[in-house]
Amino acid sequence: MNNGSELKARYNDVTRGVYFIGTTPPKSDTPIEQVESIASKLLERVSDIDFDGLIVYDIQDEDSRTNKPRPFPFKTTHDPRHYSALLNQKSARPVITYKSVVQSNAEDFNQWANEAWQEYGIRDIVLVGSPSKKNTISLSLANAYKTLVDNQNEFFIGGVTIAERHAKKGNEHERLIEKHQQGCNFFISQAIYNPQATIDMLTRYAIECKKLNIKPQRFILTFSPCGSEKTLEFIAWLGVSVPEATSLRILNADKPLYESIRICANSLQQILDAVLPYNLPLGLNIESLTNRKEEIDGSILLYKLLRSMMDSYLAKQELANLIR
Repeated sequence: MNNGSELKARYNDVTRGVYFIGTTPPKSDTPIEQVESIASKLLERVSDIDFDGLIVYDIQDEDSRTNKPRPFPFKTTHDPRHYSALLNQKSARPVITYKSVVQSNAEDFNQWANEAWQEYGIRDIVLVGSPSKKNTISLSLANAYKTLVDNQNEFFIGGVTIAERHAKKGNEHERLIEKHQQGCNFFISQAIYNPQATIDMLTRYAIECKKLNIKPQRFILTFSPCGSEKTLEFIAWLGVSVPEATSLRILNADKPLYESIRICANSLQQILDAVLPYNLPLGLNIESLTNRKEEIDGSILLYKLLRSMMDSYLAKQELANLIR
């Protein structure tokens, strides 16, 4: 990887979108030599699409967040830093690495960050806090941001945004502004199946930024196809809001996967139509929540579809700005 973040330059160009493929590291019981072939296989699958970078998640158990049993059993994974470095070397594209800070203290986290920079070439990090107030938190998210900002290396730092939280508490826009003040330069949403919650949050955020005369940060909207009842259960278990009519549409369709792709495309269209007046810088992250071949192939189709929609939206936005 280069000395700084390639993404930083791209993020500053608000006339273009930024496009990502989201993935998880292989399970920790996968032999290390196999990890490399898994990375190669993933890149082979996405070789015919044009994307800016990849996102590697840091998977946690999260059983403290909900009483419901996890639809897929939790298994630890290989170090996300190792997988990010592999994908970066093989694809020659930037990789955003998620880091859950819940089990760290400031000293350990600082060491983790130094190793991430020096040994794994990581430049772009998204921090994730505790999924539940029940967890014993040794390092708060605010302190984790401070640790990264104070670190000798210049990381490009992002955060997570949860529209469902806005729907419940109505203050996600304030949290986003606070996170930006703490050092966050972009936000990645969790999977979207309830477009209205995202529209409400983005609209409130855009208006608040205008009121405070601050530049809105970039939002990367995440979409995941869903081809089965089990995947839908998992999406809901992760805390994603799926309206009843939406889940019924998917489960009762002849081809649930393709119905979910249609729903995701429709959701993105609604979001783009609603936020067009606010000139918010946007991006996309398409992920497959399972390793089922059908859903992985579905996520690539979804990527192509949503990317063309967003490119067309940005072209319209540029035209509107020129006419003004």
